[in-house]
Amino acid sequence: MIQLNPHPDHPDAIERSSDWLSKAGLRPTRQRVSLAALLIGDGQNRHVTAETLFAASCATGEKVSLATVYNTLRAFCQAGLMQEVMVDGTKSYFDTRVDDHPHFFWEDEHRLSDAPSGELEITKLPSPPDGAEISKVDVVIRLRRAS
Repeated sequence: MIQLNPHPDHPDAIERSSDWLSKAGLRPTRQRVSLAALLIGDGQNRHVTAETLFAASCATGEKVSLATVYNTLRAFCQAGLMQEVMVDGTKSYFDTRVDDHPHFFWEDEHRLSDAPSGELEITKLPSPPDGAEISKVDVVIRLRRAS
């Protein structure tokens, strides 16, 4: 299970979350603030799925639907507060750290974590087709425990 902010109702978590939303131009609704407090209320970065955030929200007693969690995460991404990281083209993880950085995907745990950026070297990329430009390069390094 992904560890989310253990104290999302703490006044500091609520204030940090409200500020986070306001700086991005998002209206700090009750549900947005509640979800944001779980994500960044303690100031730590996290990788979550909509399902893990939904479960954590339900555990706090917040009444929110899974569809609302998905919509809120997408709104956070569109506002530049988070980035979506696709794994296998079917599973979305949402990262509160928005700078360009590589990820490890732990296959046995279905968990995403940051990989050390300083150790990654991309020396050459293929030229994009005519009329296209490279907007971003995502690096997800798949890991499994050694036998």
